[in-house]
Amino acid sequence: MNPYQQRARWKYFLLAFALVIALGSLLYTGYLVRSIKRSERTRAGIWALSIKQMTTSDDNDFLNYVFTVRDSLSVPAMIVDAKGDIITTKGLDPNRTYIKIPDIPGVKKAKRYDPAYFKNELESMKEEHEPILLNVIGNNWYVYYHDSFVLTQLKMFPYIQLSVIAIFLLLAYTAFNTSRKSEQNQVWVGLAKETAHQLGTPISSLMAWTELMKEKFNAEDDPLIAEMENDIKRLEIVADRFSKIGSQPILEEHDVYDVVKDFVEYFKVRVSHKIAFELEGNPYLKAGLNVPLFDWVLENLLKNAVNAIDNSGNIKVEISGSKTRNQVFIDVTDSGKGIPRSKFETVFQPGYTTRKRGWGLGLSLTRRMVENYHNGQIFVKDSELGKGTTFRIVLKSIKHDTQTAT
Repeated sequence: MNPYQQRARWKYFLLAFALVIALGSLLYTGYLVRSIKRSERTRAGIWALSIKQMTTSDDNDFLNYVFTVRDSLSVPAMIVDAKGDIITTKGLDPNRTYIKIPDIPGVKKAKRYDPAYFKNELESMKEEHEPILLNVIGNNWYVYYHDSFVLTQLKMFPYIQLSVIAIFLLLAYTAFNTSRKSEQNQVWVGLAKETAHQLGTPISSLMAWTELMKEKFNAEDDPLIAEMENDIKRLEIVADRFSKIGSQPILEEHDVYDVVKDFVEYFKVRVSHKIAFELEGNPYLKAGLNVPLFDWVLENLLKNAVNAIDNSGNIKVEISGSKTRNQVFIDVTDSGKGIPRSKFETVFQPGYTTRKRGWGLGLSLTRRMVENYHNGQIFVKDSELGKGTTFRIVLKSIKHDTQTAT
């Protein structure tokens, strides 16, 4: 199992564990809410019964007990008759009344007559619960009530709790991920610069040996030594690439077509002759490039295309531009095995590879160099299993030729 698959499995496991915790919290809170609802409905019923006993009993001692029961209800409640007229209320605004109080000169009213308030409260209670039915001396009374403040808070508590936990985990994950990436970048930069330093000595030695061979064997024009020198220069470029990691490279104006053509010509003679290369497009488009790093981008994409082709096939590189968007497009298309649509983003993840001996770093480094160092974009433009894949690089154009830009 490669590191990417292992990391993905851990993410799925942690997500599933978090969902179990969230579901457990919601279920248990739901159980508590249902229990408190039953308790409050029972207390509302007892309160209503106490009102009923007050209207039918003449035992003073029993009435004192009934008053105690009546006053023990802690939720707002209301009793109405079959016509919808209010008989009594509990726990509503004490400064309002549903009974019209006549005006008495010189006497200030203790309560404000506000039937609309009680009507609204009644409609709200009806929406919350089914009424409790009481039969009092042949008349039907209906008891409505609100949920208590504690019950209302308890209903909202799990969602608030889970939201706070989610925000905390998100912030913690972001901070941890940023710290981890920063540490990885430092290790990567240190390793890259040390590699460039270590390559310097053998490259210098190889350059000296080739010069000695030319002098000793009088082989100034020997094609084999010329190829050796080309590979040594390539090693110098590789060392230069590593030395530039971690610092912002200088971008210079280049003809994109010429840069791509030079590298394709170098690369195609070093792979199987059964793979045909094709280069076409606008030769006048310019973009800001750091040639050693951009050659690395092209190398990774072309190697990826070669690896996708089983035996023989074609690789096409097409360069085009957009006037309106001021962009240069570089499409690398192979006739290989293709990529599933679900893996279009995954292929750029560090550690992801379909090869047994691969490290899964090529496309990850390619994206880093395109986006971080060239301020561009790279993505899988199109792919079909068994037919091939097209990667697209998007760069900011410096200048378009008005006659040839597309």
